[in-house]
Amino acid sequence: MEKKKIYLTPEGLEEKKAELNHLIQVKKPEIIETLKEARSYGDLSENAEYDAARSEQAMIESQIVELEYVINNAEIISEPKGDQVSLGTTVTLKYVDDEEFEEYKIVGSQEADPFKNRISNESPIAKAILGAKAGDIVEVESPNGKYQVEITGIC
Repeated sequence: MEKKKIYLTPEGLEEKKAELNHLIQVKKPEIIETLKEARSYGDLSENAEYDAARSEQAMIESQIVELEYVINNAEIISEPKGDQVSLGTTVTLKYVDDEEFEEYKIVGSQEADPFKNRISNESPIAKAILGAKAGDIVEVESPNGKYQVEITGIC
């Protein structure tokens, strides 16, 4: 099976590295101390604090492994060039049916945040507009049905 590409902006890569560093330097030592304290309560077979700390430790270790994978396998999105919609571009769209405008930055799935208008390259709207140019009207197939958008600006 082919590995799924992980796209990150340079800023996104730095955020992932900072998150990994925080887990290793702060969270991991904290959980080790919590485990030591929970062990001091005695019988581990009936020690809820110990069980909770072990679960948290497993979660932290899992996050560390995942972040290391993302960092080591990331493909950095370079500054967009040209006049086509691509990864890293910010695009202004006009929804044809209701005349509303939206601006989105197209990023990889790791950095997608609809509340900040950062959409994944795997989203229906991004899939539809990738490769299009300003002035193009594109049909988007979404789970809620089809609709059209006009690309009014690319930067």
